[in-house]
Amino acid sequence: MNAAEDRQQTTDPGPWAILRTENLAKIFRSGSEEIVVFEDLNLGIRPGEFVALVGESGSGKTTLLHLLAALDTPTKGEVYFDGKRLSEFREDERALYRNEKIGFVWQMQYLLPEFSALENVVIPQLIGGRQIRDARARARELLGEVGLENASGRRVGELSGGEQQRVALARALANQPALLLADEPTGSLDHRTAQRVIDLLENLHRSHHLTSVLATHNRDLARRANRTLRLANGRLTETVVPMVP
Repeated sequence: MNAAEDRQQTTDPGPWAILRTENLAKIFRSGSEEIVVFEDLNLGIRPGEFVALVGESGSGKTTLLHLLAALDTPTKGEVYFDGKRLSEFREDERALYRNEKIGFVWQMQYLLPEFSALENVVIPQLIGGRQIRDARARARELLGEVGLENASGRRVGELSGGEQQRVALARALANQPALLLADEPTGSLDHRTAQRVIDLLENLHRSHHLTSVLATHNRDLARRANRTLRLANGRLTETVVPMVP
């Protein structure tokens, strides 16, 4: 089978996976009705991968990201981070995992509009225990990386949608995460602004040595990934894109 063809993902990534699932299922119940989002879902993400998660609206992409991030718990199956079962984490360990190991970027940025761009990047660092002086220095550095060094003192509510998404990217990297999880990071942006954010996502992935999983409908973003996972009808298929030298 050609490497660029879709296939059912059955490859066991073994000890090299930083993030993997084992027979994962999520089932919602509404009265006597069961809604199966997916079941027996197995995937493995290797360190340093840039992975696009695609599928129709309602296919379960956001649900899967929430499970990987320990924002929700599976009905059945396991999620492993660095070989450890998330189901065995205490609540404080789950919070630490979310704060230190994962950077989040959502379609709606969930920034604090009454605070400045700098303060939005400082706050998660303070929650993680970093001293205010060091947090502010890192926030300035990250805002410079996303091209907002001159807007650090402006309130987020005064920024454009593209600028707000760049603040969200800086915030996501504030605690030097191993994983970047993004849910439709360009979904609310116009085409030109989305292209700039896509370029930025790719550059930050490389420069910060991230492992990135991005749920997206944006074909341009999906094309940048070296692997695409398609979620449809509760099943996961995979497309591998040959790496360009």
